[in-house]
Amino acid sequence: MISFVKRANLDIEKYDFCIENSLQSRIYAFSWFLDIVADNWDVMVLNDYKAVMPIPWKQKLGLKYITQPNFCQQLGIFSMEEISEELQLQFINKIPIQFLKVSLALNSQNRLIGQQTKKNLFLQLNKNYELLRKNFSKGRKHALKVAEKNQLQVLESSIENLIELQKKLYKYQFSEEKLIKLSKNVLQQKTGKVLGVFKDDILLGGAFFLFSKKRIVYLFSAFSEQGKELQAASFLLNYMLKKHENSSLIFDFEGGNMPNMATFYNSFGAEVETYSLVRRTLL
Repeated sequence: MISFVKRANLDIEKYDFCIENSLQSRIYAFSWFLDIVADNWDVMVLNDYKAVMPIPWKQKLGLKYITQPNFCQQLGIFSMEEISEELQLQFINKIPIQFLKVSLALNSQNRLIGQQTKKNLFLQLNKNYELLRKNFSKGRKHALKVAEKNQLQVLESSIENLIELQKKLYKYQFSEEKLIKLSKNVLQQKTGKVLGVFKDDILLGGAFFLFSKKRIVYLFSAFSEQGKELQAASFLLNYMLKKHENSSLIFDFEGGNMPNMATFYNSFGAEVETYSLVRRTLL
């Protein structure tokens, strides 16, 4: 039986246990993560937390609608055993009609035929670094040689530094407050890092990485014009791949729909996964 459970009534221990041990586990779905990035969220629960589906939602002019939070690429259904497409559809169809609009990204292991999909690029790190590097494109290998000649350094930085850098370069709107809160929480739990690329003590850029049992997520990044010229992004990503070689982890680039970013990530030998979008409107 699938039930709709309010966040206030959720058994957090059972819910997080299901997320942690699910076949589809994603860091975005943990209760502490959703408490930060989602304005509101409730959960569809199968039996005694055998499978769960977090439902993030907002309210405007008294109308409730489901929408994907920022910094939260994939949600969907999480289960400790394989679930059929029929059961997945039951979850979707059980979403209460009080939510007049639904726009929700599932995860790449939720397979629903006929749904719109998006791409995500990732790299399995179960090889030694030399084998990983063999799959880099010629252009990426050349960029790394340039970066290595520039004597760059990777050091710990802060999310505030990256936000300031991002604001100088782009008009892209994002929730600074939520990102800062997420960073503080993640750093306290030691489930993530903010790393910067420096040359002569000057910050060229950096990124905020999330760590879970299965994945390293490239969540947020910003690089200056000088950083781009000196190949700082290539240098940082190469550093991460080398540091986590021969592991069971997946490096999740968390992107792939924008052609320029897809080309960049593909140059590291990335693979493609797709995830479905669920859309519904009762208006």
